[in-house]
Amino acid sequence: MKISEVVAGKASQNIITIKPDASVRDLVALLATNNIGAAVVSGDGTTVAGIVSERDVVRRLNGNDGALDAAVSEIMTSNVRTCESGSSLDEVRSIMTEGRFRHLPVVDDGRLVGVVSIGDIVKNHIDQVEFERDQLDSYVHQT
Repeated sequence: MKISEVVAGKASQNIITIKPDASVRDLVALLATNNIGAAVVSGDGTTVAGIVSERDVVRRLNGNDGALDAAVSEIMTSNVRTCESGSSLDEVRSIMTEGRFRHLPVVDDGRLVGVVSIGDIVKNHIDQVEFERDQLDSYVHQT
């Protein structure tokens, strides 16, 4: 299975981005409003400048009350691992597990086309296992 199928199967096709010069306060509102755990940092909405997560916010806020007024670019991860639409589910699962990433931008030809979360990957795996179980059950009961 390819990541493009996972992205296509998501309930929402919206890609949530935030500009690097936005405040951390704006980021917190964006994450809460969209009920997401991370946002891609992008100046134009199509290229990836970074990624920033709830974890990044928490780490920055610890002992630093003024962090909410800092720019997102100050707390984001700028060396972002990405995958392509044609990447296999197994490849992406390995990237996320080895790098301990919960979110991975999907980029084709330098253009952001989606974001997959570990939840998306797990849901897809469960769906696949349930399908195989149902097929085996059907086979066993037909013979």
